[in-house]
Amino acid sequence: MYKYLFGPVPSRRLGMSLGIDLVPHKVCSLNCVYCECGKTTNLTTERKEYIPYNALIKELDHFFENSPDPDYFTFSGSGEPTLNSRIADVLVYLKTKKPNIPVAVLTNGTLLYNKKVKDDLSLADIVLPSLDAASHFTFIKIDRPNPNLNIETYIQGLVDFRKGFKGQIWLEVLILPEYNDSIKELKLLKEAFLKINPDKIQINTLDRPGTVEELRPASISELRCIVKFWNLNNVEIIASVPERRDIKSYRQDTESAILETIARRPCVVDDLARILGTHASEINKYLGVLENESKVETIRQERGVFYRIKK
Repeated sequence: MYKYLFGPVPSRRLGMSLGIDLVPHKVCSLNCVYCECGKTTNLTTERKEYIPYNALIKELDHFFENSPDPDYFTFSGSGEPTLNSRIADVLVYLKTKKPNIPVAVLTNGTLLYNKKVKDDLSLADIVLPSLDAASHFTFIKIDRPNPNLNIETYIQGLVDFRKGFKGQIWLEVLILPEYNDSIKELKLLKEAFLKINPDKIQINTLDRPGTVEELRPASISELRCIVKFWNLNNVEIIASVPERRDIKSYRQDTESAILETIARRPCVVDDLARILGTHASEINKYLGVLENESKVETIRQERGVFYRIKK
């Protein structure tokens, strides 16, 4: 079992993607109400070598020697990857060892105002930052940021990054009804999009239970109405959960192991990750499919969101 690598996971956007986790669980600059990884335990903007570089490289070398090449390397996981001060060194290593495999960085985008962070990501092929709000009030309400962050600097960082970055930028916007879907908020987001000028704008909604109770996902019709309202030619709705089964990295044995485990007793995501020796981000992908197929259900208790066989 790898400590810092996970997958390849059935990614909706990147096919067979090897996840690379550059920070410990829930070290992040945001504490988003919708985060499927749970509450942020270290809300920070401090950059440092959170994961030992040499230990990560050792795992990558072992993977290269024993596994087929994935479609993508993806910096993601259960925290904010740009907080790792050696992210550029990992990018250089990947581009040296596997120059033909593209690297994607899933980031909340909050640190892109920092010139060093912008420079560190220069070798990436695709950067997928998020932007859920364009007003201070909604930014605080949804993303619950570290106090050092503000929405104006956040958006300007994305604008400046676009000007210098030669790869693709796919901007993800997560729509939460009654949080960021008012006409006012949607207009402000569109203004931000026009300034940032990303290659794609991908709108998404709640997939896994978040950290706040009673959140609901937007319906497909609501998402389509938002796309129509923005009237931009680079907006798309991210593919639905069931399509993950069609990805070649989807593993039936992982799905079966999850079902067998929660049949014995309900578990939170971290329980399943520990029991099955699989990264929490990978577990979440399978739970999405199982929930959609009505095979599992959730119950929120003091320790978190528990998954059990649907009765």
